Amino acid sequence: MKAGFVFLAVLILGCARIPDNVEVVKGFNVLRYLGTWYEIARLDHSFERGLSNVSATYTLRKDGGIKVLNKGYDKKRGKWKQSEGKAYFVAGTDVGRLKVSFFGPFYGGYNIIDLDKKDYSYSLVCGPNFSYLWILARDKKLGGETLSKLINEAKNLGFETDKLIFVEQSDQ
Repeated sequence: MKAGFVFLAVLILGCARIPDNVEVVKGFNVLRYLGTWYEIARLDHSFERGLSNVSATYTLRKDGGIKVLNKGYDKKRGKWKQSEGKAYFVAGTDVGRLKVSFFGPFYGGYNIIDLDKKDYSYSLVCGPNFSYLWILARDKKLGGETLSKLINEAKNLGFETDKLIFVEQSDQ
């Protein structure tokens, strides 16, 4: 039974990792990061498959964490889908490395690997491995030069950017 708890602890902590050779931003300011971000592009995964108009809204929690509200429109079903989670800092509040949970005690990595530190207008985020990548922006569109820069950066780190899905963002 003790071995089972150790295995579960390793599994949970292992999911809040950061991919090898990827670094997170330092000098992070959580208060500036709060608010709504629109998903510009992502690598495909089951929990957002088929969704458009995807956004994430971050607010402070009373326990020092961050409330995460993800929302997207499912065209096939003709309805909105949303999921609420919580995130906590892994390496200090000034480091863009968090663990996020939408399902009880299970956490995954939320690693901010690039960020417009001047205006907090865009963010490049990855999960615990190279299968999870998001390009986020404060606006529903991101300028081509900035988008190209983020895609090239992700490609150079080892992400399969040719598999990015560019998310439809309408005025819904």
